Amino acid sequence: MEKQATSKRLLGVAVPVGALRSRHGIGVGEFSDLVEFAVLCRKMKIRLIQILPVNDTGFESSPYSSLTAFGLHPLYLRIEDLEEFKTVGNPIKKRMKAARETFEKNIRFSHYNVLKEKLEICRDIYDANKTEIVKSANSGELSKWIKENSWVKQYAVYRRLKEENEGKSWKDWQEHSVVTAEEIESIWNDKKFREEHIFWVWLQQALDVQFSKAAKAITDAGIIMEGDIPILMNEDSCDVWAHPEIFIQELSAGAPPDMYSPDGQNWGFPIYNWEAQEADNYAWWRRRLAVAGKYYNAYRIDHVLGFFRIWASSHNDYSSALGRYVPYIPVTSGDFKRMGFDKGKIRWVSQPHIPTGELMDALRNNWGGSASPADIKEAADKIFSKALIRVNEEELWLFKKAVKGEKDIDKLELHPAARNYLLGKWKDRAFLEYRKGKFFPVWYFRNSKAYKSFSENERNELEALLEKRQKKSERVWSQQGMKLLSVLVESSPMLPCAEDLGAVPACVPRVLSKLKILGLRVIRWFRAWDKEGSPYIPFEEYPQLSVCTAAVHDSSTVRQWWETEADQGQFSGFLGVPSLPKIYNPGTAKVILSKAASARSRFRVFQIQDLLHLSNNWYSADPSNERVNVPGTLSDFNWTYRLPAPMHEISKDRELILAVGQLSRIKAVKKQVSV
Repeated sequence: MEKQATSKRLLGVAVPVGALRSRHGIGVGEFSDLVEFAVLCRKMKIRLIQILPVNDTGFESSPYSSLTAFGLHPLYLRIEDLEEFKTVGNPIKKRMKAARETFEKNIRFSHYNVLKEKLEICRDIYDANKTEIVKSANSGELSKWIKENSWVKQYAVYRRLKEENEGKSWKDWQEHSVVTAEEIESIWNDKKFREEHIFWVWLQQALDVQFSKAAKAITDAGIIMEGDIPILMNEDSCDVWAHPEIFIQELSAGAPPDMYSPDGQNWGFPIYNWEAQEADNYAWWRRRLAVAGKYYNAYRIDHVLGFFRIWASSHNDYSSALGRYVPYIPVTSGDFKRMGFDKGKIRWVSQPHIPTGELMDALRNNWGGSASPADIKEAADKIFSKALIRVNEEELWLFKKAVKGEKDIDKLELHPAARNYLLGKWKDRAFLEYRKGKFFPVWYFRNSKAYKSFSENERNELEALLEKRQKKSERVWSQQGMKLLSVLVESSPMLPCAEDLGAVPACVPRVLSKLKILGLRVIRWFRAWDKEGSPYIPFEEYPQLSVCTAAVHDSSTVRQWWETEADQGQFSGFLGVPSLPKIYNPGTAKVILSKAASARSRFRVFQIQDLLHLSNNWYSADPSNERVNVPGTLSDFNWTYRLPAPMHEISKDRELILAVGQLSRIKAVKKQVSV
């Protein structure tokens, strides 16, 4: 499907593959379930299906924490569709039946347990058919598939080594933690490991066949299949292991501090070395899109801001409060000298300074129980000897050079009062010297002790300098975004859609519009934040080149938002329907989703949970159970949402099918023309 074929307004649905339920699954949605889901979507007049990433993440449930940019997740394999399943004996069939009965009872699926069981069953099937499968890998259909998918060699070697090392990160392997392409090829060809490598190849070929078949059925039904391409790779991934030259591993990508995350977000993923990627014309990204293009007609570019500039912090920190934008035009030592700063003052603005008395007070006041003067002195002496160095003969201290981040402070094994104090002081600086003579203003620089000590003239001069650097940096971001996104656009016929949430520089919408990339508009966040009351943007002002949605996988559903988070009065007034009930019901859902469906956006995409609320039949007793993910938390809950019933039952709900179908017929609100 060419990009221009998507020029008409469409209604879409967002659903994780794992959320699908059918008669055939083993406690989790599978690629083959997409065929049945497409039939349901046709009934509801839905013309776009958007899914979360489906690459192999191993036993990590987050789909954005991939072990590979190319390999698919075995979690989504339908075992019964394997050709080799036809030959298995009763023990495997009984195990399949028992697994289905066990896991189908669960409201949410267990990523770890389901994957473990499916992999063990697949190994039994592989072992029973090993001779024929290996023969095919040597000179048959599987051999041909390997040649067409050369990435699978690195993946198979990596997966085998990871299992051999009990699932540890490749950085902790005793052997082969650092390898060349030639060494990987040599390991692949080692006859001792041939059968184990072929197991992973066999799985990937089967997944490719099943996903390709499902994708074709969706396209044949006249429905656009939209995939999700995570911008970043897990540090513990085949790609970072096999291609370290295209990543900068000493930096961790994330997001700057905001009202929800005061210390920012440190995702732990390395950032890209764009210069190295440019040297081979971005071959890795082009291959990635080519593989995705086998299945998708459109794709969501996750965190598109990262192609313009990425927020990166030291790998030695837990938080990202001391992060910086990459790229960025830095403040230099020369800039400071022109402001009259000598070496001592440059150090004052870029390194935390700890007074002896302040440290002692912090220990006494935050000990958490009774402490004798001897206890306090012992703790302080430990800090002075392990973490700090005195400034001349003053009662003032700096961190030792050996302390390079928050993780190093933890390694000192200090009393909690001392640890917490030092972690707080580590961030107390106006500038981060990330390279000799190059500085970035930390996010909270105005709260630092250094900034507060400046005169009014110094503050004004510094603010003017930072404004100039910001403007110069934005030009760099615009150029980089245009260059990198142009590579993506020209590399694939898939329609690109961007996830452009967060603090968006002015250059981002301009570049996206020029490249005809659809941006994302989440109703609850698409507001005039700079105006009094932060009014919602009218639906007639939504850009045509955009995707309008009422909720995303990282947010609450519309129902939970309405009942627990929304200013109901303000939002009802915005919709022009002041009498909406406080408790969410199908009537409320119809009003909100109908208004959203009138947006001028090209695509109007709703989460499957939000569409299900158009009928009384599918409400969970607890609305929080209907979320996909709660950002900033680690639990078995995240990413394990399942439909409340199998699809064949949902398809019988005429009330639901009619209500969703009505959304598809809603025309765009006309933009008002002022006279």
